[in-house]
Amino acid sequence: MNLTSRIILAMVLAMAGGIFLKLINDSGYLGELGHLILIEFFTEGILDVIGQIFIASLRLVIVPLVFFSLVCGVVSISSSSRLGTISLKTLSLYLLTTAIAISVALTFALIFKPGVGIDLALPTAFEASEAPSLKEVLINIFPTNPIAAMAEGNMLQIIVFSLLFGIALKSLGEEGGSLKNSFEVINNVILSLVRMLIELAPYGIFALLFSLFAVQGFGMIGDLAKYFFLLVFVLLFHGFVTYGSLLTLIGRLNPVQFFLKVRSLAVFAFSTSSSSATMPVTLDTVKNKLGVKPTIGSFTVPLGATINMDGTAIMQGIATVFISQAYNIDLSLVDYLMVILTATLASIGTAGVPGVGLIMLAMVLQQVGLPVEGIALIIGVDRLLDMTRTAVNVCGDAMVSCLVAKSEDEFEIDTFHSKN
Repeated sequence: MNLTSRIILAMVLAMAGGIFLKLINDSGYLGELGHLILIEFFTEGILDVIGQIFIASLRLVIVPLVFFSLVCGVVSISSSSRLGTISLKTLSLYLLTTAIAISVALTFALIFKPGVGIDLALPTAFEASEAPSLKEVLINIFPTNPIAAMAEGNMLQIIVFSLLFGIALKSLGEEGGSLKNSFEVINNVILSLVRMLIELAPYGIFALLFSLFAVQGFGMIGDLAKYFFLLVFVLLFHGFVTYGSLLTLIGRLNPVQFFLKVRSLAVFAFSTSSSSATMPVTLDTVKNKLGVKPTIGSFTVPLGATINMDGTAIMQGIATVFISQAYNIDLSLVDYLMVILTATLASIGTAGVPGVGLIMLAMVLQQVGLPVEGIALIIGVDRLLDMTRTAVNVCGDAMVSCLVAKSEDEFEIDTFHSKN
């Protein structure tokens, strides 16, 4: 079996096994001894340890992968003006897809009205972390200590430092030749390490998903079924229709071929619920399966994992309408436009880690005068939805990488159409 088949098999077995264990545990058939062995020792113990080690191993390579691949990519770009063009195209496409995502979400939410008739006798104990202001976001993009930024995993600061370092190294010309060669060797070593970790993905994914579904199952959906399935539908609609249309109209690329190439990446992202943790796999996919040359992929993928939050924007649009309807609060057209603007800009300043969408949602709700306590209505199902959102996010990263590479003639069309 190839890697994609093994990953999908691991995901299916883990979900089925986890849900089955959850059902028999809730029914009381396991007994105290069975609960101790299968739940506490095996699921919450061994499998959780394996899953967390796998995630930690992925995070291990993120910072060096971004730094060295981005520096090598900048050095290989022919001119500084071309770097500016690539940056502008990438940023514009990411912001465009995010704005489209939340606009589509608001439209579907207003049509299907997921919050009408919701019983508000639900716990409201959620305390949202304070979201950063736009001013703070812009200031914090620029690092004061690059080592601290790397230690903290502050991806935007790492990207800025890597770009500046790469431009400075490129300006040295022949004098910096030996350092350039060293960076390329180190980058190849890190990529080799990434490929080793990817081969272990089926086992890590099985451990992560089995633990999740054995503890949560599907029982928490209940009264939120309309919200849950509407959000899943819009995520799939945006992923297939919006991304497919952009690939066809702008890139003149076959969307079916694209989705076939990224299916294992989407499953991987679904399992980790983190765009940042999935970044090594995203970078490997766009380079080796989609045909995006390292010059482009080394820049677009790390940036996308940081600022491209299409899935999260969709959640914010539907959740905003859902909460306003649940509390019987009417929003004006200006409020909806403010939701689009706020969510699009907020996506720049949030990290690609599980659960960050709730922090962004708190910021959006405050902006339009809705009670932040409404987040408690959806927090129970957010973990499962977060997995789907992440899959959409990383597919968006790959799609934009293809469009930018195609426009810059840094795209290997034969690799895109190959069967690998």
